[in-house]
Amino acid sequence: MPFIPTTEEEARQRGWSEFDVIFVSGDAYIDHPAFGVPLLARWLESHGFRVGIIAQPDWRSKEPFMTLGRPRFFFAVAAGAMDSMVAHYTPARKLRRDDAYTPGNRHGARPNRATTVYTSRLKEAFKDVPVVIGGIEASLRRFAHYDFWENKVRRSVLFDAKADLLIYGMAERPILELAERMRGGEPLGEIRDLRGTAYRCSGLGEAPGIEIPSYEEILASREKFAEAFRLAYLQQNPWSAWIVSQRHGNQLLVCNPPALPLTEAEMDAVYDLPFEKGPHPSYHETIPAWEQIKTSVTTHRGCFGGCAFCAITMHQGKVVQSRSKSSIIAEISAMTRKSWFRGSVSDIGGPTANMYGLGCGNMDAMKKCQRESCLFPAICPNLRTGDSAATRLLQAARSLVGVKHTAVSSGVRYDLLERQPAYFSELIGHHVSGLLKIAPEHLVDGVTEIMRKPGKKTFETFLSRFREESDRLGKRQFIVPYLISGHPGCTLADMLELALILKKMGMKVEQVQDFTPTPGTVATCMFHSGIDPMSGKSVYVATSDREKGLQKSLLLWHLPAERGKVLEALKELGREGDSWLLWGAGTGSNTGFTPERKKLPVKKAR
Repeated sequence: MPFIPTTEEEARQRGWSEFDVIFVSGDAYIDHPAFGVPLLARWLESHGFRVGIIAQPDWRSKEPFMTLGRPRFFFAVAAGAMDSMVAHYTPARKLRRDDAYTPGNRHGARPNRATTVYTSRLKEAFKDVPVVIGGIEASLRRFAHYDFWENKVRRSVLFDAKADLLIYGMAERPILELAERMRGGEPLGEIRDLRGTAYRCSGLGEAPGIEIPSYEEILASREKFAEAFRLAYLQQNPWSAWIVSQRHGNQLLVCNPPALPLTEAEMDAVYDLPFEKGPHPSYHETIPAWEQIKTSVTTHRGCFGGCAFCAITMHQGKVVQSRSKSSIIAEISAMTRKSWFRGSVSDIGGPTANMYGLGCGNMDAMKKCQRESCLFPAICPNLRTGDSAATRLLQAARSLVGVKHTAVSSGVRYDLLERQPAYFSELIGHHVSGLLKIAPEHLVDGVTEIMRKPGKKTFETFLSRFREESDRLGKRQFIVPYLISGHPGCTLADMLELALILKKMGMKVEQVQDFTPTPGTVATCMFHSGIDPMSGKSVYVATSDREKGLQKSLLLWHLPAERGKVLEALKELGREGDSWLLWGAGTGSNTGFTPERKKLPVKKAR
């Protein structure tokens, strides 16, 4: 199937004189289902819409936004697979020098706050054409929110961008219904009942649904900020959610309930679309994001883990939506016929690999559920945790003709693995490429409780099982632990304790993720307000760059470059005499040494 047109000439080759919908994206155009804009463009195309893509336009003038002309229905704008501010800046607010979603890995192909800038240019070029914004940037900024990069509370992106409609979450249902209703003659401005969307209107009169504290209130009060976040966060269950309204001066943000999850047949229909599985042929430089995911397969979406620092709940949702085994195997089989395939499937998974095929076993309870997590503080008794579907999938994938090796590299929940013995054996025996990514994030129980993660005991049990099984199989395999420093609730003393725990376990890390407060997460609400929005309790927050740097250095104590900061941290804690605990006898041994690998931004955004 030809690529989605990116020029008028490509449209003419299809016999088109105009487009119905034109997407504008902050990412390069890679025709692969791992990227949201191409996926939605293919989805609309499969339903008879004429769709075009403008990828990474130069935003300094309106002309690049006019290359495909005026669409009949609307422009659809997305900043890209990552929030543009996360893509541009480090947790220390330093400018990044690369961009994995751009040819040549070059920085600067998209602006800061791309959703707002792109919309502004489109309104300049076509004043009367509706603009619909979506993607992770718009989704997580749909309510008034704390912005780490400006250190202030900002309005909903819908007001800053002056867009006509916002689609949040996974957009297949709402964008298709919107396009079909407009094709039927209904003006976009009159479509106000569409699930998974938010719109703005006059703030005069009574607000529909649940009214949360206004922009002005949360700007003035951190308690009100936490309250607003909690009320909005609890309306993520698509079966029980209410409309949520929030006043911004004399205007009103109205957010409809989330779109209903896709069924297995619908998921198959989306991922079975005729993707080219590669970058548009106009690109002549390597695109790192494509290299990272081209041999991976998405098996499901959504995550019911509910980690405090993760944005999946407010974007993909906690309902896991899985594809059928036949659809996934067909995709892998097709991949083996690609010229660039060398026999290895780099990942078979989703946000959390071992959640494939799982979900609530009590539909009545699910429709009323307001739990943040199905796993924390304990696994919900209604959760189906069986591993037969996931195990059969992995077995079938590695048995395919043309496949030499398959890996699971998108991460697993080790607390869930305790109930999945067959999957555990299959995983350790056949799908670990020497290193298995595990994300304990921390191992001090007080911190993991705030993170909504399992604690030290659960990790120790898993680590012991992993090492025993690897030894039994005669495999030299190691755990890659992902850890976060500077998370709300974590003190300098907690980080020292974590460093000592890891040392006792015989583990070292080379890289640590410094907590980045991104819009839409529970942890970001804590970072700004100092309050756990669900419990109302105060939470300690390390806000200074100095303290955050010291926290990070404590986990890197074994690196010579960090020694000075480690000593500074010990002095701060009044524990200068305890340096021998880190650098005492035996610390030169690398037994069990596991270098942490840099997290790739493609599969999972935190």
